Amino acid sequence: MSSEAKAASPGQAAHDHHHDHDEPHNDIVYPAMIPFLLVHVAALGVFWTGVTVTAVILCVTLYLVRMWALTAGFHRYFSHRSYKTSRWFQFFLAFLGQTSAQKGVLWWAATHRHHHRHSDTPEDVHSPKHAGFWFSHVGWIFSPQKNEADYSTIQDFAKYPEIRFLDRHPYFPAFLLAVACYLIGGWPGLIVGFFLSTVILYHGVFAINSVAHVVGKQRYVTADDSRNNWWLALITLGEGWHNNHHHYQSSTRQGFYWWEIDISYYVLKVFSWLGLVWDLRAPPRAVVEGEQRLGTKVVERVAEEVAGSFQIEVMAREIQEAWAAKKPDMDEIRARVGQRRDDATAYLRELQLPHVPTMEEIRQRLKERYHDSPSLDQIAERAQEIVLERLSTALNQEGPQPSAG
Repeated sequence: MSSEAKAASPGQAAHDHHHDHDEPHNDIVYPAMIPFLLVHVAALGVFWTGVTVTAVILCVTLYLVRMWALTAGFHRYFSHRSYKTSRWFQFFLAFLGQTSAQKGVLWWAATHRHHHRHSDTPEDVHSPKHAGFWFSHVGWIFSPQKNEADYSTIQDFAKYPEIRFLDRHPYFPAFLLAVACYLIGGWPGLIVGFFLSTVILYHGVFAINSVAHVVGKQRYVTADDSRNNWWLALITLGEGWHNNHHHYQSSTRQGFYWWEIDISYYVLKVFSWLGLVWDLRAPPRAVVEGEQRLGTKVVERVAEEVAGSFQIEVMAREIQEAWAAKKPDMDEIRARVGQRRDDATAYLRELQLPHVPTMEEIRQRLKERYHDSPSLDQIAERAQEIVLERLSTALNQEGPQPSAG
């Protein structure tokens, strides 16, 4: 077995990035889209070249090989370090991945790490929840604000000069592959084998950013919209088990159960028998079964989301209107709401004022979205606290006096 890849020297960081004082606009820069669009236009050349057996074999093979390079290499190795390998095979993974023409390996991994730190928040680089489906699918790549990677988060791989070289020349491997396709299959080999497979590959990978956060099931509480989708897992060689992945990001396999097909993992498993990779990380049983308690950050984010699903301003307005009719002491209502949540809800119920969500209702809202978790009660309690805190703030804000009933 080869020794694990070690740094030649810390050296210089991959890139020195200049950040303007003014935050860039989140607008799509249309000139930057021209090369991307030209790849799509080139794929339409199939109507001119026709299709040959060699071209079809190249197209299918290059789609599968490069999808594996992105999922097993760029994603599971460079982004999440879910297994170990030698330095030469590390370079091979990076080179093979860059034949997909999806920018440099360091840019790709740094951007993906940022996505996981801020998944489905306003800071996420490609969240359908905040930016819309098509922007999350492809538009973000051409946005000055979204596509600039933070290379400080990828110093573990930026210390390798050969990896920095690849990242500085992101399309060199793709160019070499395009030339090879032409030499092997002529114009059909270039158009169908390279360009058409590249376009299909683009949208297969991009679907994880968009479709996998919109369509599918959520097995685990992850504080984001990641979902498991079996047909997307087939298209992307296992990446469709996206909720599994967001639940335990450092796992080499993303299909947690035997029936969850994960071809990228199967290939890595075979490579581990050959000594090319090793230390493949697996999720603990408690993680797979959903028995592990969630971290504070996840609890807080899910509680914020659930609390936000209740219309606080409407509740506050209805309470003020009911107060005008029933004439209870509004100062006491405000004081009680600011106190312990049990006292507040009990007091508001005694007054028969408009509905304040109970713990059971909050739990039910959680169960509608997620399977059971040992942290659901903790999330529900925190969500109720947030609802009452926001309700207290809304009631204490100055506004138009309610009309007398």
